[in-house]
Amino acid sequence: MSKPIIALVGRPNVGKSTLFNRLTRSRDAIVADYPGLTRDRQYGTGRLGKSPYIVVDTGGLSGETEGVDPLMAGQVRAALDEADAVLFLVDGRQGILPADEVIANYVRLFDKPVQVLVNKAEGYDHDVAKAEFFQLGLGDPIAISSAHGDNVEKAIDHVLEQLPEKEDEEDLELDAQPGIRVAVIGRPNVGKSTLINRMIGEERVVAFDMPGTTRDSIFVPFERDGKEYTLIDTAGVRRRKNIKEKIEKFSIVKAIEAMEQSHVVILVIDGSEGLTDQDLTLLGLAIESGRGLVLAVNKWDNLTTYQREQVKHELDSRLQFVEYAKKHLISALHGSGVGDLFKTVQQVHEAAFKKVSTSDLNRVLEQAVLEHQPPLIAGRRVKLRYAHLGGLNPPRVIVHGNQVDKLPEAYTRYLTNVFRKAFKWIGTPVTIEYKATQNPFEGRKSKPKVKDDRQKIDAMMRQRKKKKKMQKKRVQ
Repeated sequence: MSKPIIALVGRPNVGKSTLFNRLTRSRDAIVADYPGLTRDRQYGTGRLGKSPYIVVDTGGLSGETEGVDPLMAGQVRAALDEADAVLFLVDGRQGILPADEVIANYVRLFDKPVQVLVNKAEGYDHDVAKAEFFQLGLGDPIAISSAHGDNVEKAIDHVLEQLPEKEDEEDLELDAQPGIRVAVIGRPNVGKSTLINRMIGEERVVAFDMPGTTRDSIFVPFERDGKEYTLIDTAGVRRRKNIKEKIEKFSIVKAIEAMEQSHVVILVIDGSEGLTDQDLTLLGLAIESGRGLVLAVNKWDNLTTYQREQVKHELDSRLQFVEYAKKHLISALHGSGVGDLFKTVQQVHEAAFKKVSTSDLNRVLEQAVLEHQPPLIAGRRVKLRYAHLGGLNPPRVIVHGNQVDKLPEAYTRYLTNVFRKAFKWIGTPVTIEYKATQNPFEGRKSKPKVKDDRQKIDAMMRQRKKKKKMQKKRVQ
């Protein structure tokens, strides 16, 4: 693997998910922002620290039932198996509980580097907060605050430094692949390998009617109509409770890395089974990767007219949050609809790398504001001054203005749709970032003002007396 895997373990409510969000610099996007998304454990790309890694968030363990094996047999066991290092979170305010000792003994069995993190240590002397946890016998604890970020970056850098360096062989291999890189992802046995064979017109990938035939990411370069492609066939991702063989436990990590290194992701859905929670899980990962997205509903030829209507209705109702992705109804086995995928892949790739001038962006922004003004914030109108392109794949628009940090999410969605329509950003996520414009008068000293009404009255009386004296002099 090109990136180390770091697992988070600990009792419930010790701050694992908060730390996960801190390390991935997200707001629990995989779960919270996409309706219907359920996951047994969460994977994310670490963005805090000196080097890249993959972080795995696991469910909380009570450790209070008789025997720890039933608790560990599922998600945590799989996470510890595939991890290169373990972050063991404890609650610094509660101190050591029996459950912490049970979990510590179990984690020790996996012979992986373990770092104890004493969470919720904000406002406490760190030496005092971590003193009690030395007795766990897992080395020198580090006191942190996952909510406020105290010591978190220092802790993750310390863990990464203890791991042996890994050569980025997979990254080099991906960079060497020609043309548009397309990652084909989906649950086991939805027809990914069959689809790739149909797309390239030959049996290049083993396709067998048994889940989990593909064990690793396979790169298939080929040319079609003068265009170069590299298809990436990833191992099928199945429910964690169904994972038994150790080699398959790495499949979801491989899928994450393949998506991050691709230009376009094709998510294959089994039309005969409809949209499942696992499909939504993979969809969340694809969106998080920021790559262009195409949805391929396979095995369409096996459905009755009634089943097709049901599937269409389900897709429309449950996938409203990803309306920008084109849906293709295909049969990988017989080839119907597969040819249309190439046209969409090209459109998505072009959109993801399409450069837009600053003048065009500002013209569209100005028109969008004219048609729909930003809301009032504390009685003041939000002013959007100008915009420029901040990056590609996915397109990233930087909008400058005042009070932009207070804009509601609904207005951001409105701007996203306006930009998408104006520049034909088809099939790719569009990110909008705001930057507050500095007030040019900020910090300047204002003219001294009369402190109270009495001073104003006194000043007026003196002015009147002065005028009266002047008038008397003129009369004399």
